[in-house]
Amino acid sequence: MSNTNASARNQIGAVPGFIIGGLAACGAVTFSNPWEVVKTRLQLQGELAKANANIAKPYKNVFQAFFYILRHEGIRGIQKGLGPAYAYQLAMNGVRLGLYDPIRNSLVSTFNASPNSMPISIASGGSAGVIAATVGSPLFLVKTRMQSHSKHVAVGHQHNYTSTLTALKKVYGQSGIRGLFHGVGASMLRTGVGSSTQLPSYFFVKRWAMKMTGRGEADIVIHVVSSLVSGFCVCLAMNPFDVISTRMYNQKHDGSGKGVLYKNTLDCFMKTLKTERITGLYKGFNAHYFRIGPHTILTLVFLEQGRGLYVKLFARGEMKT
Repeated sequence: MSNTNASARNQIGAVPGFIIGGLAACGAVTFSNPWEVVKTRLQLQGELAKANANIAKPYKNVFQAFFYILRHEGIRGIQKGLGPAYAYQLAMNGVRLGLYDPIRNSLVSTFNASPNSMPISIASGGSAGVIAATVGSPLFLVKTRMQSHSKHVAVGHQHNYTSTLTALKKVYGQSGIRGLFHGVGASMLRTGVGSSTQLPSYFFVKRWAMKMTGRGEADIVIHVVSSLVSGFCVCLAMNPFDVISTRMYNQKHDGSGKGVLYKNTLDCFMKTLKTERITGLYKGFNAHYFRIGPHTILTLVFLEQGRGLYVKLFARGEMKT
């Protein structure tokens, strides 16, 4: 890739970055949402129950759970929450991926650092992730509650919402703005950790793979391999926060708007760890990777292609002028 093209990629602004990032994530979530449904239910199954507790566990593992839901609830069941998932991906990933380059460029300029600096990449990814999690929190709340709901077998508290808009109105009517942001602290940790891991690990592995193989930056194989490794790193780092986030969003609230099971993110973490030990924080790990692996691949591949197309159509022309 020419220095001009590489420079143009680093100069993609917040608005085109938001659009490219949001569309890339929406394309990916169409294929990854079923695994998100499986992950959510596995994380809620046996909530605050000891490992040897005599409770029903309809979901045995990631594949059994996938086909169990598909058999009893059909395509609509395995794709529950797809509507708010699209909206969430557009809002959250649009902001997260769209702000990554501007934040990184700002930090590079401020500290006179290399664009490939790992600390700069981690700080950029984490900062963008925290901002994005806050913006997308109400949609994540609705998505989680819709994905956990089942007329066949219930795990966790059941919230019966017919649509994204209806859900947002219902939550707002019950608890106001505060209700729409229940669990935002856990989501900020989840997305901050995920973002500070995903983008830096992806670009680090990509640069290493390019150096080892001699392939170009636009090579699809490089994107896939980098995404697979990045997805595993993200899953390993983020799964405990993902479990906490799922439970915080899905828990029942009393008439005053307070959570019935957990007071706050720390309380949820400590109760889960005390009752279910470390394995409780890694519930749904395999489903998480089956979700985040393809999602990471598709998002970052779509992102790379979108960025490349933008540079080809717009950025290079702007730089020449």
